[in-house]
Amino acid sequence: MPVAAFVVGIVWVPLKIQTAVFSIVFAGFSSISITAGKNQRIIKVLGYHRLWSHRAYSAHPGLQVFFATFGASAGLYSIIRWCSDHRAHHQYLDSDRDPYSARRGLFHAHYGWLLVKPKPGTIGYVNIQDLLRDNLVMWQYENYPMLFFLMAFVLPTAVSTLLFNDLYGGIVYASCLRLFFIQQSMFCINSLAHWVGEKPFSGNTPCDNFLVALITYGEGYHNFHHEFPMDYRNGIRWMDYDPTKWFIWLCAYANLASGLKTFPENEIEKSRFQRLEHQLEIRRQKISWGTKPEELPAISIAQFTDRVRAGSSLIIINDVAHDVSEFMHDHPGGIVQMEANIGRDCTKLFYGGIYMHSNAAVNLLSTMRVARIVNTACQVKSLNSYPGSSGSDGLGGPLVELS
Repeated sequence: MPVAAFVVGIVWVPLKIQTAVFSIVFAGFSSISITAGKNQRIIKVLGYHRLWSHRAYSAHPGLQVFFATFGASAGLYSIIRWCSDHRAHHQYLDSDRDPYSARRGLFHAHYGWLLVKPKPGTIGYVNIQDLLRDNLVMWQYENYPMLFFLMAFVLPTAVSTLLFNDLYGGIVYASCLRLFFIQQSMFCINSLAHWVGEKPFSGNTPCDNFLVALITYGEGYHNFHHEFPMDYRNGIRWMDYDPTKWFIWLCAYANLASGLKTFPENEIEKSRFQRLEHQLEIRRQKISWGTKPEELPAISIAQFTDRVRAGSSLIIINDVAHDVSEFMHDHPGGIVQMEANIGRDCTKLFYGGIYMHSNAAVNLLSTMRVARIVNTACQVKSLNSYPGSSGSDGLGGPLVELS
């Protein structure tokens, strides 16, 4: 039908400006009724989604009627069917029981899940008793086919005909193409919103993305939404593009909505911080930090001095022996300074005795650890016989040797 409508529109039906404006406005009513209202199976933004699916606020009966009727104009099934699938999507996110799991591929999440009837029991169970007790929801469910036909085709065609004398434009643009674009926009919440963007609150498939928010009438801040589904907002910052949030706020200002739920800012920041910690830990594990001192083999001062006598280029810093042989020629102070301190305890020298080394130098030093020194309560005196040593030259601590 969309392809036929495109062809017919291009070839035979010119687009009148009045019909175009009406189609956009009517599409806005349809989209708002999905995102802001109570939830159905696919995704309806105002009415189906945030009101009925997640109970993020309470709506005046008149506003609920608006959502139920204009929500049907989007052709995304009844409130009960849409909400049951969407609640299952949240409860069983990214699992085999998620009706439109993004882990099964972009096409499946966007449209493929509608083409295959799921086997009984494969979709996760959810509680929709609250919807079954709602008279308006049940009325819409029982009359959905007729309501869909009237709101999706008859009403937009009638308005275009009576007000703009544009019968064919009403059929092609206000009805068929409007319906197609709304559905593709809503399907992107299941697909693109789980594939493109950042994940500041959780590591599951939902993402936050401004461009997706533009396409989906504010539903693009999906990582936040899945972490805090009962919050009436998707874009929590005032500048985040979320017309559904603004519409709900205006309805509350006009006493058409109440009980707007928001998660405490502290809890939001807590999740953001924990996500950053997790991401940093993943990055930390990819970095070589050197062997931890407690995991190093233990050697005595005597063993340390024996290794130095045998030609190893070792120094002691913080009771840890470091092999600096590969760094001798790269040291900014020159190889002479390094050679003069082989076999010495250079802790004070390293931490400001000659130069207060940078954090980068401390990190580099950690990669040179070879052993931890035990039995440090020993007599320390100068030795002049170590390879590369010129005796006590004032650059480092004294050479060490057991008495």
